[in-house]
Amino acid sequence: MKIKSQRDFFSGLMFVVVGLAFAYGATDYAMGSGARPGPGYFPMILSVIMAILGAIVIFTSLTIEVEGGDPVGDIAWRPLLIIVFAITLFGALLPRLGLIITVPILIIVTSFAGKEFKWGGVLIASVVLDVFSWLVFVKGLNLTIPMWPSFIAG
Repeated sequence: MKIKSQRDFFSGLMFVVVGLAFAYGATDYAMGSGARPGPGYFPMILSVIMAILGAIVIFTSLTIEVEGGDPVGDIAWRPLLIIVFAITLFGALLPRLGLIITVPILIIVTSFAGKEFKWGGVLIASVVLDVFSWLVFVKGLNLTIPMWPSFIAG
């Protein structure tokens, strides 16, 4: 068996592994039924769909010929590490600083992962994502996410 597209093969493999890992994690939650889904219902469905799509991508990478084999390039370590750091920082700061301050910090830190950093775009994205996050998570889904720092809201 010959891999005809390395990029598709490894991205499909990543989707399968992540999908199966999240499906396994979703087994800790009650599934419920289609009419009354439990907290594990949608994560399980989405992770299984992700794994199936990954398997389809792997299949196509083994069957459809691509010119040059579509090799995998070098791993972009700097952006990868910055994004992982930013997500970890977001998780650590959200309970302490609230959504209004933590989202702009996330946007600023992740902006350093790219080569084109412009303060105007970062500030606009921060405001838009703050408002969008508030609308979706606080107003739309009624989640109890702290909006302001604990020393102000307390």
